[in-house]
Amino acid sequence: MKKVEKTKYLCFYIGSLHKGGAERVFVNLAEYFQKKGYRVTMVTQYQFQRDEEYALPQGVRRILSDLTEEELSNSRMINFRRRLCKLRRIWKDEKPNLVLSCIGKNNFMTVVTTMFTDTRAVVSVVGEAKEEYPNRLMHMLANLLFPFADGIILQTERSRFFFNKKIQRRAVILPNSLNPDFIRTRYEGTREKRIVAVGRMDANKNHEMMIRAFAALADRYPGYTLTIYGDGELRGYLEGLAKQLGIAERVFLPGVIPDVARQIEKASLFLLTSYSEGVSNALIEAMATGLPVICTDVPSGGTVELMTDGVNGLIIPPGDEKALISAMDRILGDPAYGERMGREAAKIQERLAPERVNSLWQSYFEKIMGYG
Repeated sequence: MKKVEKTKYLCFYIGSLHKGGAERVFVNLAEYFQKKGYRVTMVTQYQFQRDEEYALPQGVRRILSDLTEEELSNSRMINFRRRLCKLRRIWKDEKPNLVLSCIGKNNFMTVVTTMFTDTRAVVSVVGEAKEEYPNRLMHMLANLLFPFADGIILQTERSRFFFNKKIQRRAVILPNSLNPDFIRTRYEGTREKRIVAVGRMDANKNHEMMIRAFAALADRYPGYTLTIYGDGELRGYLEGLAKQLGIAERVFLPGVIPDVARQIEKASLFLLTSYSEGVSNALIEAMATGLPVICTDVPSGGTVELMTDGVNGLIIPPGDEKALISAMDRILGDPAYGERMGREAAKIQERLAPERVNSLWQSYFEKIMGYG
């Protein structure tokens, strides 16, 4: 009698599906594995309003792991223990072959709650490691607990050196795949005199620097505008700064918008001025669209994983306003130079094509589960 192969079952564990880079990566992976015939469940601690979250693909279940009001205690220690117990019960009830987690404490929770079960635990660091594990205790716990995981995924070579030698040896580097919406033929017509950026308006993204740099070049390039897509706590401040610098009528902050690729594909320049990032999805998408790009060399190494300075974009030090002004002037003053870099940037579509990259994740998971 022919043996029927049991369906492989994956769970993804993350804080929420709130619209952000790591969350989108998890949803994209869930969709890929579900289409490949896996059973897939997304386990999140929190749930936001529907319009604030990424929608799960049809057929992917969701389980909330947070404590209910009835389960909460006045003691933080008791609540922590109950969260651990509840998450462990989820794994024991669901019996997934593998759990993938990401971001800070979620990785600790996954390692601890899957111990002495048949479920394989894979932890991933998708952002800047020093940001995810910012203090001595968190760093120590990462070095202590990660070796008990069945798999460790990092996104840049630089990030290896944050961890101890044992983790450095075991960790694999797996990139994020490109959002399918950005797989398109590069726009080759006359470019609009628009400079664009995409990202949450917080201190880390340092949109203030790009507004100041744009103001410094405004008289030299009178036909250009700056548009920053996104929202956040600094939106009002940035609007006030543009007004203070006398460029309010040329700086646009339209908020979060759908179909980003269509909105930015005809622009002349894309800026990413963050102090820290993992491997930025916004940068990947701008490059895939074929835009000339200026990006900061973030400590994680995420920028240099994607870009070669002067070939498919320009790389500047974080927080260096003079370098940003110079780089913007270089591209805006020589559109042909920008076009050459944009064409090189668009080649990332092949390198990070979803089927190619997701198959790397699949091969790694199957090896961990004993199928490889």
